[in-house]
Amino acid sequence: GNKARVLPVGRKAREALQAWLPLRALANPRDRAVFISQQGRRLGARAVQLRVRQAGVRELGQHLHPHMLRHSFASHLLESSQDLRSVQDLLGHADIGTTQIYTHLDFQHLAKVYDQAHPRAKRKQDSES
Repeated sequence: GNKARVLPVGRKAREALQAWLPLRALANPRDRAVFISQQGRRLGARAVQLRVRQAGVRELGQHLHPHMLRHSFASHLLESSQDLRSVQDLLGHADIGTTQIYTHLDFQHLAKVYDQAHPRAKRKQDSES
């Protein structure tokens, strides 16, 4: 969407970037982008799609695409009790309604938490056993 986004970056990602940047500098970069092609130019969307797809097959044995990573990011943030507005900001959504799509994904997780935490749910489970 051509929007600038500021995101948290974990330790492993920082370590990988620190290992990559010296190698990138050797490739005679023609662009300021972090990820570049062999010609030193910014990777296009299709190149990223292909690389993510290949890594998914190679590393996970399944089809993977960039939007799936974005989707997982949003779902994990919501699951770890981040509020919807924060997720909206991180995803760059102009409308909260777009972000709310991610809330329906987590009903099974919420049901499990409810069953573990709510006193009446525990009694109902105990009486069924």
